[in-house]
Amino acid sequence: MFKKHSKLPSQKKPKEVQMALFKNIEFAHPFFFWFLLLIPVMVAWYIWRQKQLYGYLNVSTVKGFSAPVKSVVPKLRHLEIVLRSLALIALIVGLARPQSSLSWQNTTTEGIDIIIASDISGSMLAADFQPNRLEAGKNIAIDFIKNRPNDRIGLVIFSGESFTQCPLTIDHTVLVNLYNDIHYGMINDGTAIGMGLATAVNRLKDSEAKSKVVILLTDGSNNMGSIPPITAAQIAKQFNVRVYTVGIGTHGYAPYPVQTPMGIQYQKMLVDVDEPTLQKIADITGGKYFRATDNEKLKSIYEQIDRLEKAKIDVTEYNKKTEMFLPFALLALLFLALEFIVKNTLLKGALT
Repeated sequence: MFKKHSKLPSQKKPKEVQMALFKNIEFAHPFFFWFLLLIPVMVAWYIWRQKQLYGYLNVSTVKGFSAPVKSVVPKLRHLEIVLRSLALIALIVGLARPQSSLSWQNTTTEGIDIIIASDISGSMLAADFQPNRLEAGKNIAIDFIKNRPNDRIGLVIFSGESFTQCPLTIDHTVLVNLYNDIHYGMINDGTAIGMGLATAVNRLKDSEAKSKVVILLTDGSNNMGSIPPITAAQIAKQFNVRVYTVGIGTHGYAPYPVQTPMGIQYQKMLVDVDEPTLQKIADITGGKYFRATDNEKLKSIYEQIDRLEKAKIDVTEYNKKTEMFLPFALLALLFLALEFIVKNTLLKGALT
């Protein structure tokens, strides 16, 4: 099981909190909101009725009348319509049946374990790739790793011998750092393709993943090591490991760095990729052979492997709804009760 790390929640602003409160609210019967149109009609009728209740008396002077006692009660006589309108709004919202909606997904994935077996021999410094085969392979493989966050991936390097640079891990940050650290000269020079493949298979043989894959990159032919490449391929088949082989190098001649008394000089040398052996390894294990002649071709090969080795994901979505009409119904009842109490106590007879 892979653990997902989440960021610590940051402090939300008041406006963000308000938006969050209404984000997951749905209404089962939204057509009830059409009844809100009754409120302006009710208010208009109330205003018209108030005007009909008052008459007018013209007198020549008001000196004979005592000054009325100022009271706040007449000013509150419109509280009745306000409470009634609020009660109606709350009642309509309650009839629309607000519901809090909570949904989540239960995701299961068929894990894929991948070992990248990379040749780091001296010929990988050839400049037919930019800046050279080794660095181009590193950069493009790292992009491949970053695009597969749910897979365990490891790294094996080989030259005259082989060893595990990084075992299978879901911590791709560590893997990328270790991949960046590889360079020519870490191990004795040569090309031990069989040993590199055997080491990769050894890292996968005890895996319980649904799919076990080796991506083998080399630019030469096997000339060292105690295990022939075909033997290593047969071992891979026994452990249900699929091998994608990638031959790196242009066709014909490529500029190789050569140490001379004048420093590093580039000389044209014949590209010697053992394509028949790489093709046979792929055929035995049920994989596929690719030939990369430049950076773009190598990148497209990794993209093809990425599409071929996609994990199957089963997603089950769950939804939970909670009824929220009761608070609005109680609020409507409260406003109606307040209207009744105020109308028959504080505002009783308050017509002016």
